[in-house]
Amino acid sequence: MTLLAGAGELSGSGSPAWAGDPDPAGLSGKRPSFAVVIADQKLLDRYREIRRQTFCNEQAMFATDDADQMDQHPDTVSLVAVDPTGEVLGGVRVAREPSDATGAWWRGSRLALDPKHRGKSGVAASLVRAACSYVVKQGALRLDATVQLRAYRFFCQLGWEKVGEQEISGVPHLCMRWPIDRFERLVSQTKGHLGDLVGKLVPGGAQYVGDDAAPVPESDLLAATDAILASMVAKDPIWAGWCSVLVNMNDLAAMGASPLALLDSLGAPDTGMAAAVLDGMGAAARAWGVPIIGGHTQIGVPPSLSVTALGRAGEPITSGGGRPGHAVRLTADLWGCWRAGYGCSQWDSTSGRSPADLAQLMKSVATTRPAAAKDVGMAGIVGTLAALAEASGCGAELDLAKITPPDGARLADWLTCFPGFAMLSTDSTEKDTPPPLPPGAVSERCGRLVEGRGVRLLWPDGTTTTAVLGAATGLGPAQRSVPGGAGDRQSPPL
Repeated sequence: MTLLAGAGELSGSGSPAWAGDPDPAGLSGKRPSFAVVIADQKLLDRYREIRRQTFCNEQAMFATDDADQMDQHPDTVSLVAVDPTGEVLGGVRVAREPSDATGAWWRGSRLALDPKHRGKSGVAASLVRAACSYVVKQGALRLDATVQLRAYRFFCQLGWEKVGEQEISGVPHLCMRWPIDRFERLVSQTKGHLGDLVGKLVPGGAQYVGDDAAPVPESDLLAATDAILASMVAKDPIWAGWCSVLVNMNDLAAMGASPLALLDSLGAPDTGMAAAVLDGMGAAARAWGVPIIGGHTQIGVPPSLSVTALGRAGEPITSGGGRPGHAVRLTADLWGCWRAGYGCSQWDSTSGRSPADLAQLMKSVATTRPAAAKDVGMAGIVGTLAALAEASGCGAELDLAKITPPDGARLADWLTCFPGFAMLSTDSTEKDTPPPLPPGAVSERCGRLVEGRGVRLLWPDGTTTTAVLGAATGLGPAQRSVPGGAGDRQSPPL
């Protein structure tokens, strides 16, 4: 049997850590209570017996068998609580919603406990928590369940929210939803501290709040700067060097600028690491056709790397130019693969591209000149959209059915990873157009800006769920006039 990891009190390493046990290490000599596992066929047969006893014999919701199409679905997984002797105490099942093309919508159902174990502390709660943990690890962005009225308080205590009502076999049920906070946590980690740290500086000026590049006063130059994680420099120095150029090129591209030059600041414990970083940086500079004109290098210090880029744009495109009603467009390079060693957090779409392809991608925003644009960084697609909407003084809605992840990437991972090259832009539906792109890149209209704050996800069934509740950065809206007649507004100053 497969022991589930990360489900409430459960553990997946070494010997099973049994839920409901005040002495999981076994120091007292007492026998542990139970563990939640993925059911094999023997455990599944017993779980289905418990289901029939509960839903057919006791509750009479079904005549002789509660089995349905979900039991036959290839994605369906049954989780059961077992005691140390292997006896099944209860179970629950989860599966992807068959009608959903995104692969990110899951359902939980058939929570049932053996009658003689219903008073056992923590069994039902551990099963529900295990189900939540399992589907999140499978890339779920939505988890729904229909529960009987008597279970409402129990599910609320576990953090579930009521979203509707439904009748099943003549019995009233409540529609409940588990609030998955994957996007909120990522935004908090990558963007949430910015307002408190740099808000008073108004970097770039009030018009450029929220942008990743800023105008150099009394010129048509833009400057961008990015630092690479020290752990990444130490672990993967060539890739760190490449990415130090990549992220700066994306910052300039999002504002419609053409690159002019790079400067770097590099620290390394030895010359070998420093040389590897510079090899990656040099390869990227050649690929984008931008010179490294200077910098600083220091040996015998902890790993560190930051790069500054200069570019030119007569009329920079900012992230604060959107307004409610604008269409949201995602332009992304799906070519490439996951970068080895980073799980599903970094998509490498650029290291194998030709200079001509990179140049065409670099011009995608400058060619179409949308009202607002922002490159997708470590906050992912959803987090970056939240930042763009905040700078524009509004909220956003993202249509999941209109987003195409690369082959081999789950939608949830694609929406939260660093995607290599990806740009979000907004404009009126009349002006919104896709740019010319190299093969393997796509540009899709996938949402809209709306009144309010944060980002909501639109599902194929018409349901919306909250991805980011409020402001992403705390920097507030950019001070920018938005043309358009009676609907014009001037964003308030910080």
